[in-house]
Amino acid sequence: MSDQATLQSKETRGFQSEVKQLLHLMIHSLYSNKEIFLRELISNASDASDKLRFKALSDSALYESDGDLRVRLSVNKEAGTLTVEDNGIGMSRDEVIENLGTIAKSGTADFFKQLSEDQSKDSQLIGQFGVGFYSAFIVADKVTVMTRAAGVDASEGVQWESAGEGEYTIEGIEKATRGTSITLHLREEDKEFLDEWRLRDVIGKYSDHIGIPVEMWEQERDEEGKETGEGKWEKVNKAQALWTRSKSDISDEEYNEFYKHLSHDFADPLQWSHNRVEGKNDYTSLLYIPSKAPWDMFNRDHKHGLKLYVQRVFIMDDASQFMPSYLRFVRGLIDSNDLPLNVSREILQDNKVTQSLRNACTKRVLTMLERLANNDADKYQSFWKEFGLVLKEGPAEDFSNREKVAGLLRFASTETDSSEQTVSLADYVSRMKEEQDKIYYLTADSYQAAKNSPHLEQFKAKGIEVILMYDRIDEWLMSYLPEFDGKQFQAITKADLDLSKFEDDAEKEKREETEKEFASVVDRTKAYLGDRVKDVRPTFKLSGTPAVVVTDQFEMGTQMAKLLAAAGQEAPEVKYIFEMNPEHTLVKQMADEADEEVFGRWVEMLLGQAMLAERGSMDDPSQFLSAVNQLLTKG
Repeated sequence: MSDQATLQSKETRGFQSEVKQLLHLMIHSLYSNKEIFLRELISNASDASDKLRFKALSDSALYESDGDLRVRLSVNKEAGTLTVEDNGIGMSRDEVIENLGTIAKSGTADFFKQLSEDQSKDSQLIGQFGVGFYSAFIVADKVTVMTRAAGVDASEGVQWESAGEGEYTIEGIEKATRGTSITLHLREEDKEFLDEWRLRDVIGKYSDHIGIPVEMWEQERDEEGKETGEGKWEKVNKAQALWTRSKSDISDEEYNEFYKHLSHDFADPLQWSHNRVEGKNDYTSLLYIPSKAPWDMFNRDHKHGLKLYVQRVFIMDDASQFMPSYLRFVRGLIDSNDLPLNVSREILQDNKVTQSLRNACTKRVLTMLERLANNDADKYQSFWKEFGLVLKEGPAEDFSNREKVAGLLRFASTETDSSEQTVSLADYVSRMKEEQDKIYYLTADSYQAAKNSPHLEQFKAKGIEVILMYDRIDEWLMSYLPEFDGKQFQAITKADLDLSKFEDDAEKEKREETEKEFASVVDRTKAYLGDRVKDVRPTFKLSGTPAVVVTDQFEMGTQMAKLLAAAGQEAPEVKYIFEMNPEHTLVKQMADEADEEVFGRWVEMLLGQAMLAERGSMDDPSQFLSAVNQLLTKG
């Protein structure tokens, strides 16, 4: 049987539905920066070369007869085509279908949502959602891809072609060389990209830093300037890995473009840190803080943004061993001279060099964030809005840097009267009252629920600031953050709250007298409720509210119980302590009630109100409603 007979027949397939929508937007929407397609295609070609270099460490035969990795651009002005060709790892038929026929990402809907909300930023979103290849359809009305995986027979080449109208064709071809060539059939209005000087300008702008040569064909000309028919491939970019250059030789624009190449993000980073370390460990790190969070930041399978190089050889994406999970938004690379070239994830797990690099990179990022917070509060606030929830995982995950991470956290508070999380713990401590030795905080379902919580009444009356926490993660965070700057945290919804240090002698004397007078009401309430509550007590922290429920100091709070329930875990029953305000009109009216049956209705109403304020729900709403209705009827 001939080689040609083994080629797979031509097949027409429909795009995944999300790709249809995406292609429609690419073709019919207006983009202010069309040249981004070329950067994305060259960047993908560079990645393919990196992957081949890594795989060839264990199988040099993958290089076949051509070990010089490069990307080549060629134009055919008569046909109106631009071709981007690499001799990297290439793709098999299944990989072509997977990579070019589908978008295997659940965040595609978010991509469309953001496109429709702000058309002016379309081009900046393309890389953020992993759809860079499809940017080719910004300028092309047809795209042809020819590819062959390295190390397989020439007859296993694959051709993929689409006009971007809902379907594509795929067929087997003969391809003598490994790698991928992408031919763009340019639209009439986009034939500026057939001009060689225009292409050179785009390459110099976006791809100068790529570590392999980007080449274009240079025609030889005679003395009169006429083409001789001869020529050669000429390197257009510097082709030197940016991180190996001296920091003083690299412009901010080059750092920004390299970030976009690494991350496939189209927005500039907020901050970066480039360091060369020599000594016990010899390595270079280039770490970036993005300006926007990726759509899948909170997915369990979210990939870390660090690439690992060893002696400038690409080893792996998603090098999660070098950065803790709460800093998974960091992008960049580490190039180590101390790890073996055949390094694997298994070797990395227990490697002392890995742990040392992880510690160093973590401290580098935290220092970067501290400088950003101290030097540019507005820029740090934009960082916090994107990544604050992730950073809140830090105190639980990284005990050694807990105080540093705590200093980077931001919250709302009663001082600012705004839902914006702008208050640092250092800000709070600087405003503490002279006699205050605790950092008071309140967790709730929302900012409005926190702001209007009855637990705040006495704090407002005494002018004591309270941190308002309303993110779902906050209760969990506080279980790992007992103190800051030597000051202990105190939840104001706990039974051990003591504000007596803020009272004068007259207030203390009055409270003691009231407690004695109210003792009989407490006993009657305990007798009625039995084991429905853990205890019944008077409280003097309320003014406009008749009653609240609180939990013991070491018992699980309401928000933690809700967090566990939302995660599908069974939480232990929360036993509340029922606290009543003896000076409130309703409580006084209840205390004067001699009829035990009516007294019980008062208890039901006040307890129900307290449960609604604390949990937003109650165990038996009908019992509460019946008591309220009967009291209203009597009234």
